Amino acid sequence: MHKKLDELNQYLQSLGSAIIAYSGGVDSTFLLKAAHNILKDSVIAVTLDSPVFLKQELYKTKEFCKKENIKHIICEFDNFSIEGFNKNPKDRCYICKKEMFTRIKKIAEENKIKHILEGSNIDDNSDYRPGLKAVKELNIKSPLQNAGLTKTEIRALSKKI
Repeated sequence: MHKKLDELNQYLQSLGSAIIAYSGGVDSTFLLKAAHNILKDSVIAVTLDSPVFLKQELYKTKEFCKKENIKHIICEFDNFSIEGFNKNPKDRCYICKKEMFTRIKKIAEENKIKHILEGSNIDDNSDYRPGLKAVKELNIKSPLQNAGLTKTEIRALSKKI
C-alpha cells in the first residue's frame, strides 16, 4: 500500500500543477490532500455547484479547502440544462461528465494549468461507469487508478496523510 502511495506521489510531482475535480467524497478528498501535500499552491480544487448535489456537501468542500489553505473555485453547473440529461438515458453519466469536465478544462485553461485530475479508484473499473468514457475522451487523469489504489486502501491512507 505504501508503494502505491509513493507511486502516486511521484506521479503528482511529475505534473508540476493540477486542477482536482473535487466533489468532497473520500476519493477526491484524498487525491486533493495528496496533491496539495506535493504540489502546494500549484493545486486548485474545482467543485461544481449543482442542483443535484446537497448544499451541505458544497459547504464541506469549502470548509476543507479553507482549513487546508487550498485554492478553491466553485463553478455553477446546472445538470438539467444539459441536452439529453432530463431524458435519463442509460449513458446519462457520460453526458453529464463530458459537460462537467469540459467546463473544468476551461477553468484549467484560464489558470494556465495543463492537468485535470479526478478521483476514480481501481474498484470503479468493476462497475458500469459510462462517465469514465468521458474522462478518457477529454484526457482527464485518474492518478488513483494509475497507482492501483482501491477504496479500502484510500480510506486507510486518508488517515495517514
